Amino acid sequence: MSSRTEAQHSFSTALLVAAIILLGLNLRPILAAIGPLLGVIEASTGISSADAGLLTTVPVFAMGVCALGGAQLQRRLGAVRGVGLGIAIIALACALRWPLHGSAGLIATAALGGLGIALVQALLPAFIKRRFPERAGQLMGFYTTGIMGGAAIAAASASPLGQSLGWQVLLALWALPAAAALLLWRRAAGGHREGSAGAGASLPTGSGRAWLLMLFFGIGTGAYTLVLAWLPPFYTELGWSAAHSGLLLGALTLVEVLAGLCVSSVINRYPDRRPLLLAVLLSVLLGLACLIVAPGLLAIPAVILLGCGIGALFPLSLIVSMDHVTDPAGAGALLGFVQGGGYIIASSMPFIAGLIRQQSSSLAQAWMVMAAGVVLLLLIALRFAPGARLR
Repeated sequence: MSSRTEAQHSFSTALLVAAIILLGLNLRPILAAIGPLLGVIEASTGISSADAGLLTTVPVFAMGVCALGGAQLQRRLGAVRGVGLGIAIIALACALRWPLHGSAGLIATAALGGLGIALVQALLPAFIKRRFPERAGQLMGFYTTGIMGGAAIAAASASPLGQSLGWQVLLALWALPAAAALLLWRRAAGGHREGSAGAGASLPTGSGRAWLLMLFFGIGTGAYTLVLAWLPPFYTELGWSAAHSGLLLGALTLVEVLAGLCVSSVINRYPDRRPLLLAVLLSVLLGLACLIVAPGLLAIPAVILLGCGIGALFPLSLIVSMDHVTDPAGAGALLGFVQGGGYIIASSMPFIAGLIRQQSSSLAQAWMVMAAGVVLLLLIALRFAPGARLR
């Protein structure tokens, strides 16, 4: 291979990696920008706490339902076209939030955005596994870190930009980076052959280990969706300003990004994932304890502990799932199953928390429910020994 050809190949690879990260950055702003703005949205639309929970529950549920059809989507659309369609739908959902800013419109665009997010999340991991077989774990770490980075930017900027632009315009503004991700993806991935990944794959519904991985991912992601939806409102109820509450969520998601980067850099040193899993789950549990015992006094420790734990747990959950398969077809089917059922499980937490808030005017019980779920995850994590396969 000539030096010119090598340079072109390196540039093409770098462009594709950049496109994958930019795709990740656009998968959470439609959710993360809501929490810091919830007070003004409630005042403007009259939306109830339970319905406010639906703004996170509905897209996450849609993500789960769509992800269960990942193998079929792979066959019908292919990864390149399907991912492009998904990010285009996200851009459309964001743009529609300008004219459709009533409670029904917000929920409808949340569902539409969830569909787009699901297409990307169901199809991109198999593409990564096929295109970068030796670096799949590392790139999945960068991709999931990009997801959390997008949430951090959206959360931190929501209140100040919402005050200067109006919350409707701010929510719609996220259509622009989604459109940029679409253009970069088409440029970087448009020439790649689809291959046959997923052509013969079916959901591993008969595997007990697949169901266990789904439960693990679902409960762990439930912690993420719960914090994403309700941490800012929780602190505004304690007397914090909307801007400071948004910055708190932004700081938490920034810690998540750093934790995700750390996981990406060290994951190959830990063929046995259990020590990492136990450490990050204990971090989540301690962070929840801070919110339960002394949320005002321990706000910063809670942010650090939850950020480290959730930020590392999300990529680890997907990496552990990918450890159970060796081929792209199996990876696509398993991750579609794990994420599909897992997101359906995780979608219940923001809605349950909204009901708790509506009935008791406090979210303390929601943190307790989540803490019990993390204890269950500690027990499940012990079963993920190296070399385990679906059975």
